[in-house]
Amino acid sequence: MKLKSGVSLMPLKGRGTLKFKTGRALAYVALVGAIVVAMVPSVSSAAAKTVSDSTFNSNFTTMKLLKPIVAKGKGSIAVILPDTVSSARWVDFDAPAFKKSFADAGLMKSQYIIQNAHGSDQTQYTDAQADIAKGAKVLILTPLDSTTGAVIEAYAVARGVKVIDYDSLTLGGARTYYVSFNNVTVGTLIGKGLLSCITNWKVSAATVFVMKGAPTDNNATLFAQGYDKVLNAGGYNTTSGSVNTVLENVGTWNPPTALVDFEGAYAANPKINAVVTPSDENAAPIIQHLQAAGLKPQVIPFTGKDATPVGIDNIISGYQCGTVYEPLWAEAQATASLAIYLRAKIKAPAGLVNGSTVDSGATIKSFKNVPSVLLSPEWITASTVEETVIKDKVLTAKEVCLSTAPTVAGDSSIPTYAADCKTYAIK
Repeated sequence: MKLKSGVSLMPLKGRGTLKFKTGRALAYVALVGAIVVAMVPSVSSAAAKTVSDSTFNSNFTTMKLLKPIVAKGKGSIAVILPDTVSSARWVDFDAPAFKKSFADAGLMKSQYIIQNAHGSDQTQYTDAQADIAKGAKVLILTPLDSTTGAVIEAYAVARGVKVIDYDSLTLGGARTYYVSFNNVTVGTLIGKGLLSCITNWKVSAATVFVMKGAPTDNNATLFAQGYDKVLNAGGYNTTSGSVNTVLENVGTWNPPTALVDFEGAYAANPKINAVVTPSDENAAPIIQHLQAAGLKPQVIPFTGKDATPVGIDNIISGYQCGTVYEPLWAEAQATASLAIYLRAKIKAPAGLVNGSTVDSGATIKSFKNVPSVLLSPEWITASTVEETVIKDKVLTAKEVCLSTAPTVAGDSSIPTYAADCKTYAIK
């Protein structure tokens, strides 16, 4: 009998069947049972019963419970993030969260690597090839697009390497798990947030400019499903446009491109006075452009996502009405945990994998329904910054409460971000 601790109880060879009197037999069984109970908890009780989608926190304490699993694994884990442009999150939040997750779980520096493809499909592919050649057994991938992602995943799986889709699903891919937030819910929060701001900021006769992320990103499609439904129900036609709705030219995660798109739309329809954008980074240059033209606070509400420093500053200064906060520390820990289980070839606990996601691009039945960890996002406004991103140590007051103020043409009375922080008790 093989115990999980690595100790074996072997039957005596060449001695025939062991015979005990009843009392001795019961005593022997009791002894064996005691040994099993004493030794099994090192994995099952300490890790499998404790690591779940609800145990992760901003202090990363759950990761220490995975040390026994780490000890059983072989090879390395490779993380390839997409770029440094679409959002500050990849550099400022995701990469550090992965590093801390792996380190706290007991992985040595030689047992993991965290990379960024810098927006290049070729870089993402060659990084994956190099990682696998160096002994990576698990690949964590945020695909730049599903076409490239599917190629990388096919390459990995053909070489016995497991893949986890991180944050964005690779349509037609061959991953084992998918970890993200409920992205339709993200879009729903954005839509509801904008309608709330239109009311709270007293925007009369609102004309909404609807922007979307890159069409090659499945997340952008899901975000739009959420806010399109909310806005359509609110009387804004996001399918073909209308008298009170202006649609973007092309979706993008590139902020300068988003600005060019807005400038063209605004020049053609200067009645635009509310903007849906699913990214703090895309909203930022547009807000700055309007400030240079003299835009005052709480006149044109913008939405956003990712709770980045620039997004939070635009929120507390009255230019962005809110952002979707996704606790990336939880997303990174959940993904790192799954990778650690895969590396050790141990099934992840049921409490960690909390759902399933349909891959609409799957051509192989076994890849159609993807076991998933789907976490809950939250809409935050100026009044909830302190109790969310500051409390969770995602951002510090020092990063947000700057001594500078937005540069607004013709208006030198705009408060500094530090003054805004006092207004909203951010400290």
